[in-house]
Amino acid sequence: MKAAIYCRLSVEDDGKTNTMSESIKNQQLLLLDYAKTNHYELFAIYVDEDYSGLDRNRPAFVRMLNDAKAGYFQVILCKTQSRFTRDMELVERYLHHLFPLWGIRFIGVVDGVDTSERQNKKARQITGLINEWYCEDLSDNIRAVFQKKMQDGQFIGSFACYGYKKDPADHHRIIIDEPAATIVRTIYHNYLSGIGMTAIARQLTAENIPPPSIYKKQQGLKFYSPYSSPIWSVSTIKNILKNPTYTGTLVQGKEKKVSYKSKKMIHLPPECWIQIPNNHPAIISEHIFKQVQSRFYAKQNKKNISV
Repeated sequence: MKAAIYCRLSVEDDGKTNTMSESIKNQQLLLLDYAKTNHYELFAIYVDEDYSGLDRNRPAFVRMLNDAKAGYFQVILCKTQSRFTRDMELVERYLHHLFPLWGIRFIGVVDGVDTSERQNKKARQITGLINEWYCEDLSDNIRAVFQKKMQDGQFIGSFACYGYKKDPADHHRIIIDEPAATIVRTIYHNYLSGIGMTAIARQLTAENIPPPSIYKKQQGLKFYSPYSSPIWSVSTIKNILKNPTYTGTLVQGKEKKVSYKSKKMIHLPPECWIQIPNNHPAIISEHIFKQVQSRFYAKQNKKNISV
């Protein structure tokens, strides 16, 4: 009988190394020994590292399920049920519905999960609920920690906004990145001088000044955006002109996840943002920033009246 081994390490787990983690290695050794002891022929080892147990699109996980459906093996071995998934819906879908249809036996070596044992079903369901509750509690705890960090004025973003960079001595602080800050000041100056956002964008592009997404990559940051382009856009100019971060105010918490089980984010209204004034060096004075916002307001009013 052929068996597949599945190992997973989540982003929250400890014990990771620069290559394959010790935890993954230990899972493999445990499961290989179990397969040998029980005379299973190994078909393949599937490994997902740095993936949550709630993630349904784990590459190796998806590949294993496709191979299971194709009938390439008859047994799936995991260290525990939680390594397979922490999503109760997936427990029911696969362990209790599809795996029996596909002729797949699932075994959690450490926690005693075995789909070949009918009386084991209630224990699997209870384990599934506990695993999902763990994820929910962990999500709430992480959110509370991040909330406290933001309220304490600590920067928790992956990348500082254009014009700033993370302080090498403290990545929870941002400092001015002078080359980019110079461009930010120019944008504000030109806009207050009466130059429109479209003209500003065209001028920066003509001068071969890299826009924020390209600039980040040039600085060696592992930044990815599907909209990266060497051409400055009006929306980029507008975002810079309306960002209070340039006045020294740290603004975070603009969006949140729909739920702990979803990656979808929703935007929050400004009154829900966490704003900490005088948190870092300002690139633009409060007076200039207010002048810019007043010009935006005046132009919007003029547009509404003309309509």
